[in-house]
Amino acid sequence: MEDESSRLVSKVQELGDIELAALLCFIAQEHCIIEADEEEFENVEQELGLIAHKTFGLSYVVVNCSEETTVDDFGNGILIRGDSEDASTPVPELPTFRQAEDSFFSSDAQERRRSARQPSECLEDGQIADVIIAKNLNLASSQVQIQALELLRGKRLFTRTAVHAAPKRLLFVALLSTAHPARLVKHLNDHLAISHSHDIDDGSDDGNGQMLRDDASSTGSDIDSLIVLASKVRLSSDVRCYLHDIVVFTRMHRAVASGVSAMATRHLYALVNALAPLHGIDYVTPSLVALAARKIYSHRLVITTPENERSTQWGSSVEAVAELLDGITVEEIIEDVLETVQVPL
Repeated sequence: MEDESSRLVSKVQELGDIELAALLCFIAQEHCIIEADEEEFENVEQELGLIAHKTFGLSYVVVNCSEETTVDDFGNGILIRGDSEDASTPVPELPTFRQAEDSFFSSDAQERRRSARQPSECLEDGQIADVIIAKNLNLASSQVQIQALELLRGKRLFTRTAVHAAPKRLLFVALLSTAHPARLVKHLNDHLAISHSHDIDDGSDDGNGQMLRDDASSTGSDIDSLIVLASKVRLSSDVRCYLHDIVVFTRMHRAVASGVSAMATRHLYALVNALAPLHGIDYVTPSLVALAARKIYSHRLVITTPENERSTQWGSSVEAVAELLDGITVEEIIEDVLETVQVPL
């Protein structure tokens, strides 16, 4: 088992940042947000497609969303032809994160194969692609975003003529541009487990995916092995308390509006367990908890307004609070929480 773990860790160390984000989602059986600058937006889209096809051997679609995108456009856009050579194959039953001692774990979604196209005609005999790349989903109407949420929650898509079941392994990526800061609808945003801001220095060396390997046939079994290893990760009482303190301190931070959701906490537990086998260990460390917190909360936290900051109810000056909150960012809030919570020895 140690040899297997070492082999997997060695392969993980070769991955770029987007590959690693996708792999984490596959292990945790969740979905993600990828943010990129406008000038790198198209390159990131292409890299995601290469990762889906060449690294993981999965079918994929790219759906360009805008204010004009309709529910039918989105529904047809995520389908591929059912008779394609990339048709999904049976996937073995794997452990999920719903265990008696770890009831916070979630097993919402999974993944499987690949093919790219734009929204087009209705495919009655089509099937949902394994990897869905939704570009600028935050610009789409709330109806379109709710349909995406229903897909992630119900594992199926309703069109006008058919019901399509999601593949056993599904990865939904909301690819957002920093030039369009509009937020996703609340419940969809909360259902996406992690967010990652892509830096050009973190990706493939040549930007064209040439570093990606063509060993997709073995990648599926590697993911299965990592899921099994993640299900066996141990969480000590001290680290569990540390994780809980981070949740509480984040919820009660004076700059945070409306706290954090229970879904975020479930995602936090799932992510720390997914991170452990990638580091070659079978237990959770405080550093893994801190890393997971940065990925879980960065797209969820909403900064409060001075008028709604809690201390104003007890006599604090709105002007003083406004000066305190001026320029504060979500990243600074998370770092403040991590510095405040005592790390177990």
